Amino acid sequence: MSEGSVRLAVANGIATLVFDRPAARNAMTWAMYEQLGAHCEALAARAGEVRVVVMRGAGGQAFVAGTDIAQFRDFAGGDDGVAYERRIDAGIGLIEALPMPTLAVVEGWAVGGGLAIATACDFRIATPGARFGVPIARTLGNTLSSLNFARLRAAWGLQPVRRMLLLSQILGADEALACGFLEQVCEADALDTAVEALCGRLAALAPVTQAAAKEALRRGTVQGAPDSDDLVRRCYGSADFAEGVAAFTAGRAPAWRGR
Repeated sequence: MSEGSVRLAVANGIATLVFDRPAARNAMTWAMYEQLGAHCEALAARAGEVRVVVMRGAGGQAFVAGTDIAQFRDFAGGDDGVAYERRIDAGIGLIEALPMPTLAVVEGWAVGGGLAIATACDFRIATPGARFGVPIARTLGNTLSSLNFARLRAAWGLQPVRRMLLLSQILGADEALACGFLEQVCEADALDTAVEALCGRLAALAPVTQAAAKEALRRGTVQGAPDSDDLVRRCYGSADFAEGVAAFTAGRAPAWRGR
């Protein structure tokens, strides 16, 4: 299957990043993560020209359905998991550090790494069929970094995050709207109009004020996140994680053993 790409276009002060791997529900490959990071670094240097950044998935069926799990087959132990989570944190941090407002447009699935990307954006608009979650207790048996836990809790509140992580529950657009995670829910045929309207509102305001507010909020969210490398190492080094990856790639249910 194609490694996919992250495409960037800029028009009238609005940058659009498209996660383009629809045959795999836009699941992120290493190459796509690298492209996303490079685009964010380039956009950060164009703050005066680019006023809003929009992120969306290709194909209309998913925003991003996590990281491509086949890539985990090469992991040899817990240290690989620590390195992976740090890599993800660095990429998500580049999204958060963008000085201009960011908007995630969610159609279909935004799970795992896709939910992390959407959460790192300042605003989110979704269609009624959008679905959000981190079903790793059902699929892989791994865990998240403490920074990603902090981001999810700040955006959703504690109990919805518990349900996503401990129950592997997938939450719908209505619940995401009710807790404030989503700015708006609209039908697919009205999505572009809603995106254009919100971008126009954001682009009309003071960019230096927006950048300062973004950075202050970012610091408040991630400051003091505890060191959780021991938990990451434990999960990624477990036999259950190896079983989760093997089961997922083979298309069968995992047999968890708690070790």
